[in-house]
Amino acid sequence: MAFVRVSQQSLFKYHVNNMNSSLSSLMELNIQTASQKRINRPSDDPAGASQVLSYRNQLSQIDQYQENIDTARGWLGLQDNTLIQVNTVLTRIKELAEQAASGTYDASNRAQIGFEVREQFEQLIQLANTEYEGKHIFSGHKTGVSSFVQGLAVTTNDAALASSSFSISGAAESTHLVQFLDTGTVGTDALQYRYSTDAGQSWTTATLAAGDTTLVMNGVRVTMEAGSAVSAVDPEVLNTSENNGTWLWVRPTAIYQGDDEDAIAVDDYGGNNTVAGAAFGFFQQDVMVRIDNAAVTTLDGPIEYSYSLDNGVSWVTGNTFTNTTPGSPASLVVPGGYLELSPDSGNTLEPGEQFVIRPRRAEITFQISATEAIAVNAVGKDVFGGIYFEPYSSTPTVAYGGDQRNMFEVVGRLVGYIETNNENGISQALEELRGASEHVLTQAASVGGRENRLEVSANMLTSLKLNKEARLSTVEDADVADLLTKVAQQQLMYEAVLKTSSQIMKMSLMNYL
Repeated sequence: MAFVRVSQQSLFKYHVNNMNSSLSSLMELNIQTASQKRINRPSDDPAGASQVLSYRNQLSQIDQYQENIDTARGWLGLQDNTLIQVNTVLTRIKELAEQAASGTYDASNRAQIGFEVREQFEQLIQLANTEYEGKHIFSGHKTGVSSFVQGLAVTTNDAALASSSFSISGAAESTHLVQFLDTGTVGTDALQYRYSTDAGQSWTTATLAAGDTTLVMNGVRVTMEAGSAVSAVDPEVLNTSENNGTWLWVRPTAIYQGDDEDAIAVDDYGGNNTVAGAAFGFFQQDVMVRIDNAAVTTLDGPIEYSYSLDNGVSWVTGNTFTNTTPGSPASLVVPGGYLELSPDSGNTLEPGEQFVIRPRRAEITFQISATEAIAVNAVGKDVFGGIYFEPYSSTPTVAYGGDQRNMFEVVGRLVGYIETNNENGISQALEELRGASEHVLTQAASVGGRENRLEVSANMLTSLKLNKEARLSTVEDADVADLLTKVAQQQLMYEAVLKTSSQIMKMSLMNYL
């Protein structure tokens, strides 16, 4: 029989190894007990750790979407409240207009009503300039700019001037009533006119010199289009119909300063610019279109082209257009609509020539899910009307052509008619006020629809978050009852290792010598 000598060093080594192994298992269980997690590091369960990271990333995205929804609620809730207040102000203005339209009211009564209506008009401008956290909610992307500023506009009874534009500078606290005393052509003839700032109680007479187009009136300057025909008014007849010459009312309006989504610009690069480009559709981003085939000398095609949605980083190739109606413009289909090419100074397209579709964008959108985004702001001129200036234009454009959807123009005309004691004009403006109020309520309904959509999305995200958290818990969390049992067992094992090791370490041949 062979004997193996066990040295003290071997005993110590085995003792330490067994103690460390048992202690390590116990510490691992203690970590799980403290964190209540089965997986605390990738090595605990590599596949499970991957799932945990995926679920946590998804939960982080859901948290961001929920935060976006909360912010969107603030924007849209304020819009909703603002539009309700606007409609309340319009209701009060309608009440005042109904009083002013009564035949029992005289000029002094209407002047008194005019003071309040003008104040209410200014209140409408304040409401249209509402801010959320320092950002104007009705200015499109130009949130740092007031949506509207008060300005002046012209109303005329003369159908011949209905399509004419007026450029106005200066300010006025009351409506300026203007009458032409001569018949002739602006910019050609010398024309006498008179104006009043107190509803016709007193008049100031002036002359528009031959070749001049600007009327000067007590700090207000009205520039008319050259070539505009005007007719003389009979000063003794207080009839503002178009049969009694040319009358002008220089009255308040609101000027929109934000941006809009009305136009889509197309720029041409790298060619000889003989082809005109126009885009049609609904584009949420810039689209680049590149001509891929050799020089095209006719727009009938075939035209090979590519398009890019990321500023030329990547291109979608293999698109071809062949005109089925020879001689008509070429329509190149791209995401969101199409690029229409038509002859300008020619119809040649060069290889590599590019067209960039640049839509005006005014919406501020928040991502509320992986596939959904919602607009939280508004284009003020589309909501409240007023006048605005197209880029690079010095001539104002009247929103909605000045019809009853244009709240600021409707109320502005009413102010002008009340302050000049024009009963017929007041009655006309009263009818238009009803349409303005309906348009505001329609805009409020649109906001309400988006708010309801937010509620649905919020509920879906809450359900989705609970589902993800449950699945994460299944993979990551420990079974507490089972874990505590294992801890107790491992503690007994560790204590046993310590006890037996201490007893073995006491044994030595030296004890028997």
